[in-house]
Amino acid sequence: MTTDYKPYNTVLRLWFMIHRTHDMLKMCEDQVFGEYKLTREQYILLLAIMYLGEPARPTDIARWVGRSTNSVSMLVDRMVKAGLLKRVRDRSDRRVVNVFITSKGNTAIEPATRAGWEYVWKIISPLPDEDKHTLIRLLEQVQYEASSYLNQGADIEGIMRNEAKSCDNLMQRLIAYLG
Repeated sequence: MTTDYKPYNTVLRLWFMIHRTHDMLKMCEDQVFGEYKLTREQYILLLAIMYLGEPARPTDIARWVGRSTNSVSMLVDRMVKAGLLKRVRDRSDRRVVNVFITSKGNTAIEPATRAGWEYVWKIISPLPDEDKHTLIRLLEQVQYEASSYLNQGADIEGIMRNEAKSCDNLMQRLIAYLG
C-alpha cells in the first residue's frame, strides 16, 4: 500500500509559509519602528493605549493586544523606565493602575505610525486588489478555525464580528491620525 504524501506536503508547506511570513513581517516591523527607538511590542502597546484612550489599564491593554496581563505589565514596566509611559495609581481604588503615554511616547508614535503605514503599503500594494480580498478571506477562515479551536463552544461568529468592528475602528482612527 502506498501513501500519497502530496496533501501532507501542501499542508505543511502552507503552515511553514504562514509562520515564516509572520516572522519576517515582525522582523521588518522591528526594523521600521527601531528607527524611532521603539520595538514592535512597544509600538503595539502605544497604539493600544491610543485606541483605548487614556488612561488605559494593563488588563484592557492585554485584552486588546491578545497577550497576558503579566506580559503587558512587564512591558509597561520597561516602557516606564524608557520614559515612554507613565503609570499612575487610581485615587479611588489603589489596586487599579492607569497607564498614560508620556510626551516622549507621543513624540515617537506619530512618525513611527507614518513609517509603519509606508512599510505596510510597500509590502501589500503590489498585490492586485482581487488577490488582497482573496487573501483576507482565506486568512479569516484560518483565524476562524484557530479561534474555534481556542474557544470551543463560544460564539465564534460574535467574536469575529467584534474583532472586525475593532479592526475597522482602528483603521479609521489610524487614517484620521495620519491625516
